[in-house]
Amino acid sequence: QNMVMSFRVSDLQMLLGFVGRSKSGLKHELVTRALQLVQFDCSPEVFKKIKELYETRYSKKSSEVAQPPPQQQQQHRAEALPLHSSYDRGSAVARTLPAPNIDYPALYGKYLNGLGRLPPKVAKPEVRLVKLPFYTTLDELLKPTELVPQNNEKLQESPCIFALTPRQVELIRNSRELQPGVKSVQVVLRICYTDTSSPQEDQYPPNIAVKVNHSYCSVPGYYPSNKPGVEPKRPCRPINLTHLMYLSAATNRITVTWGNYGKSYSVGLYLVRQMTSAELLQRLKTIGIKHPELCKALVKEKLRLDPDSEIATTGVRVSLICPLVKMRLSVPCRAETCAHLQCFDAVFYLQMNEKKPTWMCPVCDKPAPYDQLIIDGLLSKILTECEDADEIEYLVDGSWCPIRAEKERSCSPQCPILVLGSSDVNGLLPTPTGNGENGKAPADVVDLTLDSSSSEEEEEEDEEEDDDEEGPQPKRRCSYEKGLVSAC
Repeated sequence: QNMVMSFRVSDLQMLLGFVGRSKSGLKHELVTRALQLVQFDCSPEVFKKIKELYETRYSKKSSEVAQPPPQQQQQHRAEALPLHSSYDRGSAVARTLPAPNIDYPALYGKYLNGLGRLPPKVAKPEVRLVKLPFYTTLDELLKPTELVPQNNEKLQESPCIFALTPRQVELIRNSRELQPGVKSVQVVLRICYTDTSSPQEDQYPPNIAVKVNHSYCSVPGYYPSNKPGVEPKRPCRPINLTHLMYLSAATNRITVTWGNYGKSYSVGLYLVRQMTSAELLQRLKTIGIKHPELCKALVKEKLRLDPDSEIATTGVRVSLICPLVKMRLSVPCRAETCAHLQCFDAVFYLQMNEKKPTWMCPVCDKPAPYDQLIIDGLLSKILTECEDADEIEYLVDGSWCPIRAEKERSCSPQCPILVLGSSDVNGLLPTPTGNGENGKAPADVVDLTLDSSSSEEEEEEDEEEDDDEEGPQPKRRCSYEKGLVSAC
């Protein structure tokens, strides 16, 4: 690789012509093709040709001048250092090969795919990005590489030139479409803080803009903030570059514009396959179901009496309603790290995180990542056996019983009796002067509604007396007279 980087245009054209590759283009394009040749298709014949060109170029120079002065060596090697601003000067000077004097576009001082990097003195830990459930990595095109500012300006630009291999192009072209114009196999750009202590989540720098070839790529916007004085948040997701790239052997140029405000960021390029919530659900159903007996043992453990506790727990209630959508559970799910038995619906949980990834448990508000989710086999069985209840109770022995809502006393059959008694008082039955059918005094019934209907009864009695004076009805008079005869 170092030999190829030191070649002149004529040397590069001879090497590319030797393997039947195109010899046209600018110098940095020729270098890109030659480096790809070394990385992917370096046969013994190609290596021999590279060595031959290298020795032919430098044999004459070494014969004419046995050893250049030290000052000239230092000056000659220093010409390449501005292209490698992220390396320390000592490692660059310690190289034994002549330093390449080329104007090859570098990515933040480092070439793409690790090509042309100078060996560091001590291996430093690399930045790692967290795994994303909705993205399966197929190839790592560029390891996380630090964004290095080139000057004191607040707005920085960092270019990168690379080309896809024929296999990668074929994967993209043959992938299915998630939606019109969006392929499932994508080339994505991920950005995070430069921190090697732990895997980093995606984090955009301020004033970010990404240009692919001649067009700017859309970057996810900000979520609106409902709270006053709180800055809006940006969903930091991988940036899809596929639709703006050349799906051929042509080189692609990516330029990242970012704000230099003190924090250090790193970027990486990946070939990924984007997954859907339905695919993740199917995978969870395949490998993430916890056996009912194991869930039952967990219930027993939760309800086991603690010797240090003075309060014995005899049972725990679990709702069959999902806390996310307030609907009955279909696929009961929770994280292995959660301490509660309550579940949420895996279908809606995955759909929610597909739109806005947070991966927080809706029950305890603690992290519940995809790789820690399990489907509760016991609760799944209960859902099929108990269809007329929305809540159950786990008992100490691991068994369960449904909890059904009790009917209110106002719906009991005693209510119509009170209504009938009130109607009796309102004059539908004989007046209180006579005895009831069952020998009970009607006064007991009258007392229940005395406060609410006493005034109405008095008015009705006055009206009846007036009616009797004007023209009493024969039927009522007859029955009254019969009552007097029977009483006598």
